[in-house]
Amino acid sequence: MPHLTLLYTPNIEPLADMPGLCHKLAAAMQTVHDESGQPVFPTGGIRVLAYPAAHFAVADSSGDFGFCYFKLRMGRGRSLATQQAAGRLLSDCAREHLAPLLAEQRVGLTLQVDEGPEVFDAKFGNLHPLFNKT
Repeated sequence: MPHLTLLYTPNIEPLADMPGLCHKLAAAMQTVHDESGQPVFPTGGIRVLAYPAAHFAVADSSGDFGFCYFKLRMGRGRSLATQQAAGRLLSDCAREHLAPLLAEQRVGLTLQVDEGPEVFDAKFGNLHPLFNKT
């Protein structure tokens, strides 16, 4: 963890460059630091995944309205200030990247940051060791 999941209406794809957005958001996540200057998100744990909705209705369906929901899930232990800073940074990154889309189409955007007590949390695989070279 951290995992940033995007769920979006596919009608925004022509102007949104979703692969580019995912890469920019992942890069932004690497720049988040806590109050002591420590990186908040381990590079090997960053995941940005985007999914187009197979079916959708936005607002009253009277226009070609779009939507994108960003959900950042992070592990417990970060301060409220750090969580809010991460949210602001990701919102700013998305807003900048999606400016051409917003200039052409009506789109709703929502970004939420969640943390919570896990009832089970297994992490396994071989990706983290690539980035833990200290």
